[in-house]
Amino acid sequence: MRFTPHVTVATIVEDQGHFLLVEELAEGRAVFNQPAGHLEADESLIQAALRETLEETGWEVELTAVTGIYLYTGRNGVTYQRVCFAARPLRHHPERPLDHGIIGPRWLTREELAAQPERWRSELVLRCIDDYLGGERFPLSLIRSRS
Repeated sequence: MRFTPHVTVATIVEDQGHFLLVEELAEGRAVFNQPAGHLEADESLIQAALRETLEETGWEVELTAVTGIYLYTGRNGVTYQRVCFAARPLRHHPERPLDHGIIGPRWLTREELAAQPERWRSELVLRCIDDYLGGERFPLSLIRSRS
C-alpha cells in the first residue's frame, strides 16, 4: 500500500488579540479551523495560503512568517502535512461568496477558542495559535518554490 500524505496550508491571522477562524461544517457538525486547505497543482505553498484564506473568509492577508510544519493523522486515518503561516489582515470583502461548507469567518480570542475544544476541527487549531503566541516565526524564505 502506498503512503500518500495530504499537503495542506493554514493561516494564523491575528488582529488585536483576536484570531481569524473559519466556522465550517465537517462530518455534519460546525467546527472552528484556521483558514486552511489543500495545496493545488501548479501553485506554491504561499499562493495556496493566500487563496485559501480569501476563499474561506473573504479576507486578503499579507503573509509574514512560517509558524510551523505539522504532521497530523486525522480520525479518518488520513495523514496531513500542514504548513502554517502567520499573516496580518489587509482588506475584507464581505460580499465575496465563501467556499461550500463554510458558515463564515469568526474572530475569537485564544481563550474563547480554548473554551470550546469540542468545536475544533483538530487539535492543530489551538496548537498553531499557541506556537504563534509562543513566538514561533521562521522567514518566508524557508519556503522554496519550483524554479
